[in-house]
Amino acid sequence: MNWQRLLSAKRWGYESRHIGDPHDARSEFQRDYDRLIFSSPFRRLQNKTQVFPLPGSVFVHNRLTHSLEVASVGRSLGRIFYNEMRKSFPAIDAEAPYLQEVGNIVSAACLSHDLGNPAFGHSGESAISSYFTDGDGRNFEGRVSEAEWADLAHFEGNANALRILTHAFAGKDEHGFALTYSTLGAIVKYPCAAIDGHDKQVHHRKKYGFFQSEQPAFERIAEELGLLEDNMQQRGFKRHPLVYLVEAADDICYNIIDLEDAHRLGILTYDQVARLLIPICGDSQLEPRLAKLDDADSRISLLRAKAINTLIIACAEVFLQHQETILNGQFEKSLMDALPAGLVDMMHAIERVSVEKIYNAQSVVQIEVAGYKVMNGLLEEFIPAYLSEKKTKYHGKLLALMPKQFHAQQETAYAKIRSVLDFVSGMTDLYAVELYRKIKGISFPSLD
Repeated sequence: MNWQRLLSAKRWGYESRHIGDPHDARSEFQRDYDRLIFSSPFRRLQNKTQVFPLPGSVFVHNRLTHSLEVASVGRSLGRIFYNEMRKSFPAIDAEAPYLQEVGNIVSAACLSHDLGNPAFGHSGESAISSYFTDGDGRNFEGRVSEAEWADLAHFEGNANALRILTHAFAGKDEHGFALTYSTLGAIVKYPCAAIDGHDKQVHHRKKYGFFQSEQPAFERIAEELGLLEDNMQQRGFKRHPLVYLVEAADDICYNIIDLEDAHRLGILTYDQVARLLIPICGDSQLEPRLAKLDDADSRISLLRAKAINTLIIACAEVFLQHQETILNGQFEKSLMDALPAGLVDMMHAIERVSVEKIYNAQSVVQIEVAGYKVMNGLLEEFIPAYLSEKKTKYHGKLLALMPKQFHAQQETAYAKIRSVLDFVSGMTDLYAVELYRKIKGISFPSLD
């Protein structure tokens, strides 16, 4: 793969449109970022759980604030890479004029990396999958292909993000968000189909990156950008190199910032967090600065900033060092896993504490359990109503609650199920709970 082809300002669905000068005040890739930040799916992230239940008396990160912070880190990673490339290859701007935009491309991709995640954090994904593997959804397995069933049995937020950005929803722009090809390519973390995913022998096949409905779309993206085919997978490709920077930005943020949230909620003490973050910071002047701060939250904020800065610089260096291997499609680990051994050990220590103390905290587990009930309850109502050949009046009433943009353009069972999943996965935590209560008769709409 090469940067000249990997960095394309062509827009999805508007390939023939004139591309502006790369030196314009607002580049095509900055337009991607702006288009995303003003969009409804992005705005809804403010009421989607990151880790801790929302809302609370103490404000913690939600999907929106997390995405903004990941975008900030991603921009820094991309900018450091470009600056180092320009030092080593002064003629790089002439050879690959869009390389100067790497920070903006990565930032836009980071902004959209969680767009496809349903309500209630990762438990929302698991709840959707379990409806098909363990619930009433099993009845529909015979009505879809094997590859389509793999999509349904393993719902994946990353693949759902690509669908949101490219799918022609009823009444909407037929070209979706019409983002640049490079931004779309940088979003897909696991570029294969579900039926080829979940292969533990291949690091980047733990999950998958596109549904069957979007496979032709991703193949167009891969062709435009010159992504290499993955010979180990029937429908797979090698990652776009910028995916590594998007992944690193996400890894850096959630590992460090989950500690900050846990401290604010009283789950971890200052000393517990400090023991994990101070070794990462590597700043000999840090202790005197901390001593001047009486407020524990301020001390944690300083540690968080320093730790993130260390990891940004380290990940950018790894990306530069392994650039040739990455471009050849032979780099089979994340940038975080390729950090110096000491940093990797420190991050593993954070992961152990996070699993033990944070992700198994009572409030987190409660939202996961509630999320299972709500998501499963919505699917068991809407999917049979939409797929029933003999619709009852009740089915008709239910479907009237589903906006027309989510009605399928095709009459296949897979297309109809996919449409219901579009509807349910796009809900915020609050809307999902309210709708669940109403259709289950637990609460009633106000008559005011």
